Amino acid sequence: MFYRASRRRFWRSLLILIGLCLSLGSGMALAQSTPPIGTVDPIAPKHQRGQELYLKNCASCHIGIPPAVLPSQTWAELIQDPEHYGAQLPQIAAFDLRQMDQYLTTYSRPLREDESTPYRIGQARVFLALHPQVKLPKPLTIASCASCHPKADVFNFREGGIENAELRMLN
Repeated sequence: MFYRASRRRFWRSLLILIGLCLSLGSGMALAQSTPPIGTVDPIAPKHQRGQELYLKNCASCHIGIPPAVLPSQTWAELIQDPEHYGAQLPQIAAFDLRQMDQYLTTYSRPLREDESTPYRIGQARVFLALHPQVKLPKPLTIASCASCHPKADVFNFREGGIENAELRMLN
């Protein structure tokens, strides 16, 4: 009798513990991501500062593009180069540069073995895959993004993008 009662208490306690773990785990998972900027995917809190620095340093001259569009190798070279598309950039503190690099590396992708490092978005495999059957302007520039993505200036590439691309394809 005692054995059966203690076994029942054990299983009940275990189920309660599992329930608590699941509740805490889902709460912690929700806490791991932050609300999205515009409609770009949410990011983990540990990369928020890197994203802020990226947007402050890069999107102040042109729109910021989502890290996934270019491979990690491209980002690593772009943020290290003080000569950026013919302009001399102000120097970024090493710690800030590291945080930007961690954000961009985490949310970009590695280069495939058969792929050369693209330095323009129009050469990037993922960019082209995201824009099938879209008549892209020539030359394609980062400023061209706003023609299909009217909220690109606020790091929002989803809202309005598909509808505008479909309209451009019809014309």
